Amino acid sequence: MQYARQEIVDRLRGQIDRKQAIVCAGAGTGISAKFIERGGADLIIVYSSGRFRMAGHSSMCGLLALGDANAIVMEMGEREILPVVQRTPVIAGVNGTDPTRVMRRFLSGVADAGFSGVNNFPTVGLFDGRFRKELEASDLGFSREVEMISIAHALGLFTIVYVFTPQEAAAMAAAGADAVIAHMGLTVGGSIGMSSEEAMTLDASCELVQAIGESALAERPETIVLCHGGPIATPDDAAYVMGRSNAVGFVGASSMERLPVEEAVSSTTEHFKSIPIGL
Repeated sequence: MQYARQEIVDRLRGQIDRKQAIVCAGAGTGISAKFIERGGADLIIVYSSGRFRMAGHSSMCGLLALGDANAIVMEMGEREILPVVQRTPVIAGVNGTDPTRVMRRFLSGVADAGFSGVNNFPTVGLFDGRFRKELEASDLGFSREVEMISIAHALGLFTIVYVFTPQEAAAMAAAGADAVIAHMGLTVGGSIGMSSEEAMTLDASCELVQAIGESALAERPETIVLCHGGPIATPDDAAYVMGRSNAVGFVGASSMERLPVEEAVSSTTEHFKSIPIGL
């Protein structure tokens, strides 16, 4: 079911008023989407990385030249996710730096397909160093993602965005982003996640989430602040960060579908293998 931007905002605001955390989840398959909805998620987000993640590969594949990210999301949404979701807004992860598309026309197609909003993924925010500098110099930088969100906002789509710094948060809020997600990096844990030794600490995440939130709220006070990734991998982790920052919710992808699948499938297989043969 498709929802108008204001209807989504009102639903999320109502939850905040009731002191209930907002939960948004990435779905890489139809069955993930179906049971994420049954679990009560507020938003379902379709990322191109979800196809790789649920095929057993790292979410980072969604940042590499392994396919047309925008085409992958449209196919996943129209053929797998949207047909099985009944009452939850579905958000499209849009590659805003894609130079091969007229973005206003493409976003109109996203809405026509039944998506209720957009998110900026793949995002160059996950790149740094020389590669990031060269992307920015080539007009393939974060400002293109900000521009995409501005267009989506003008078209009446709900916008929920990944940001990595306070400066990016301010730019996205100024563009009209309804929600900013303070992104802490690749999620820890499981078979293809970052190790806890490599990720930032939960306390450091609290500080960065707070700084990102303050910047977004200073630019646009109605912005909804959420957190994602890095060491924030479990409900307890999310509760810890939300209790020590201005985040009012959590966005999960690996933590919502990959890690639970890894654990459940392994455990169930082990239980079947433990059955003794009786004559």
